[in-house]
Amino acid sequence: MKIPGFPGSKNKIATRPDRKSKSLIPQLTSWHPWLRQLLDWTVTSGSVLLCLLMLPTRLPGMELLGIGPNWLLIWVVAWSVKRSVFEGALAGIVLGLLQDAMTSPNPTHAISLGIVGMLTSLIQKQRFIQEDFISIALIVFGMAVVADTIFAVQLSILGGSCGEQCLRKVEDIWTYYQRVALASAILSSLWAPVVYYPLNRWWQQMKLINNS
Repeated sequence: MKIPGFPGSKNKIATRPDRKSKSLIPQLTSWHPWLRQLLDWTVTSGSVLLCLLMLPTRLPGMELLGIGPNWLLIWVVAWSVKRSVFEGALAGIVLGLLQDAMTSPNPTHAISLGIVGMLTSLIQKQRFIQEDFISIALIVFGMAVVADTIFAVQLSILGGSCGEQCLRKVEDIWTYYQRVALASAILSSLWAPVVYYPLNRWWQQMKLINNS
């Protein structure tokens, strides 16, 4: 025995997928390739600018022993994890030069961030660890230690070459480095998903659209 349905119920069920598709964000596949590329560049550049502005910012929960997250290092890791060694190193050097423009070019951040981008790309290529939030946080933790170590080495070299007039002692540099490296690595790894997730999702969608 068939149970009679309500009039027009079939039409309502059939139209549901259309309503869902209409409520989605306008599909980028119908855009001109140059417009999509311009939008991609805008989003990427805007995220870099946001990370630059966040560097001197100290909000509640973003500070440990006077140290904040290394937002540019997080961005470099997010960028490099799915790209070649050259692209990772180039992005690190460019962002390092931008950070030098905001702080001081001596010693430079370009070397440390360039090496971070290169090492992150090599880790992804060898597939040592899977790509999820935990592994990204571990990568950021390790790379923060590497970057601070390279920066401390530069300070030590400059401190040893400036003679008696130098105000920086090698012992003081490495004592301070131990505290800075641990605090920066912990905070950067905790905040890494905030930068990685939206950027990675955006880049994945743009790659799928461009390959379609």
